[in-house]
Amino acid sequence: MRIYIAFSILFTTLTLSIYGQAVNKTLAQNYAGSRAPLRQNPYIELPLGAIKPQGWLREMLIRQKNGATGNLDKLYPLVMNERNGWLGGDGDQWERGPYWVDGLLPLAYILNDKALIAKVKPWVEWSIKSQQPDGYFGPSKDYAHEAGLQRNNSKDWWPKMVMLKILKQYYSATNDKRVIKLMTNYFRYQLKELPQTPLDHWTFWARYRAGDNLMVVYWLYNITGDKFLLDLGELIHSQSFDYTNAFLHTDLLSTSGSIHGVNLAQGMKEPMIYYQQHPDQKYLDATQKGYADLKKYNGVANGLYGGDEALHGNNPTQGAELCSAVEMMFTLESTLEITGDVSYADQLEKIAFNALPSQVDEDFINRQYFQQANQVMISRHTRNFDTNHSGTDLCYGLLSGYPCCTSNMHQGWPKFTQNLWYATADKGLAALVYSASEVKAYVADGVEVTFKEETNYPFEESVRFTVNTGKVKAVSFPFHLRIPQWCKSATIKVNDEVLQQAEGNQVVKINREWKSGDKVELDLPMHIFKQTWYENSMSVERGPITYALKIGEEAKLVKNDKDPIDYGSSYMEISATTPWNYALPEGLDAKMEESFKIEKTEVSAAWPWTAANAPLRIVTKGRRIPSWQLYNDMAGPVPYSLNYDREPGYKPEDIILIPYGCTRLRISQFPVISGQ
Repeated sequence: MRIYIAFSILFTTLTLSIYGQAVNKTLAQNYAGSRAPLRQNPYIELPLGAIKPQGWLREMLIRQKNGATGNLDKLYPLVMNERNGWLGGDGDQWERGPYWVDGLLPLAYILNDKALIAKVKPWVEWSIKSQQPDGYFGPSKDYAHEAGLQRNNSKDWWPKMVMLKILKQYYSATNDKRVIKLMTNYFRYQLKELPQTPLDHWTFWARYRAGDNLMVVYWLYNITGDKFLLDLGELIHSQSFDYTNAFLHTDLLSTSGSIHGVNLAQGMKEPMIYYQQHPDQKYLDATQKGYADLKKYNGVANGLYGGDEALHGNNPTQGAELCSAVEMMFTLESTLEITGDVSYADQLEKIAFNALPSQVDEDFINRQYFQQANQVMISRHTRNFDTNHSGTDLCYGLLSGYPCCTSNMHQGWPKFTQNLWYATADKGLAALVYSASEVKAYVADGVEVTFKEETNYPFEESVRFTVNTGKVKAVSFPFHLRIPQWCKSATIKVNDEVLQQAEGNQVVKINREWKSGDKVELDLPMHIFKQTWYENSMSVERGPITYALKIGEEAKLVKNDKDPIDYGSSYMEISATTPWNYALPEGLDAKMEESFKIEKTEVSAAWPWTAANAPLRIVTKGRRIPSWQLYNDMAGPVPYSLNYDREPGYKPEDIILIPYGCTRLRISQFPVISGQ
């Protein structure tokens, strides 16, 4: 009998294993994205670990591993220890543990790092094993408030949404079927409980951020086909904040204080997520109008917006929260996959190559809670932000400002890496966001191919791809390439022969038979152009990069004796050692290529994101405005352009602009002054 049982278990295990492999093979062959009635998206996320970063992006992830992402349990033990509620303890029951793991897990599997994977596993295992008979999972007991932690009901819907994202990624990397069982049971629980305890029953966060919940519901439906998930999707959408109506028919985005900046960054994907179940044009229109209005009324030159913490207009000294940067990146990645719209990839790169690298230090430990587009002094000081946290909001530190970003900043670069490449609905492969990398994916009818991408983009104009078709001699499939909107005319070569010229703002599909050794070169000429912002100020742009004034720095480490538990034991203040109050003389923008000379520096570093290592710089003329001085430890009100021709000023002089992402102090939105 025991032999029979053992054989039966072995047979069942083997059968499930073979079945799982068969399912994986089918998905690998076709990457079948959506089940009816869900709309088939043009692009489909690849399994976690299929994309390996190279170049500076790999260096970025290694610095995360060696920095706060890989060591937050040691650096922030008040929260990230065995007492955390997501490990079964009596500590933090809410978002901070899941926030950290939401970046740690993809980093671990992208790098295939055993130590990081081992660090992730207890969080995943406890979450799976915490599921109760009714389907609920996660912390279930409320404990007393502790210093530095926000007390919330343990059953709040919101932190579960973060853990659902984690488990989705974990399944993508491991194919652990326990995830499917847990989610199925939990979503049945949600369907039963939400009518009595809606998304905003405990706190308002879940109502604004429910797009993340809805995204995972549809993801699970595409795997299991359980019809109740579509009913749950309708219910979650009905209880979510109505971004569609708000973007189309209200003044939400033109009113300061109308919505929390991170809620907006995270939540504005919801119309496009729901669009998959109801492909109505209004959801496309609402999302496009939302981004346009956000830029118009609140946008700044780094790709973000004034949100410190609520929306606060487009003055370049308003703050932009680090959580907003990483959440907006994930929202853009999700929207790009659904729509294939080039503009979302352009905006993703704008944030990734400007705002994000400037807001975290080169060791990936200390970060700013808020950053400013015009940032000339970093000090502990109360500023004209919507919310102030003991004045430390601009200071670089582990906990300065507010600790949510300490936990949440880790997802930015791993998820950016995960979205460099996509499978396509036409059984091909797409490179929609550019960085040095290597990808393995299945194309055509299940042929595995490898693409190696070599580039120093965004500092370099050329992106080169080499194909390896593996075991087959040749295979036919489409290769999709994005041509950014800023590019006037791209050149695409295959095996050194010009295939075509392509205007910007489109995706080009190359349909051909591919063989190992085939090469594709995409040349994206980067011209210098301007954008106009608050008070007619001007930014200088080239490709996806905004250029900012290079300012001399004096950094000072400050020991925090006042409130070290809440804001960290120390933080960094930085002051300017060179002038910053420059305007650009009128007329420079009429001849951009002549007036702004792009120069390659002699620096060749694996890590380009510092002022000393900047691979490129722009030399131009600037003229100082004597009356533009410090106000409240900030750049004073930016002079209205062309209004200072009569003020005695300094003569034009050479100034140097460097990539925004390489700066800590900067002017990126310049007044334009008339006269010489």
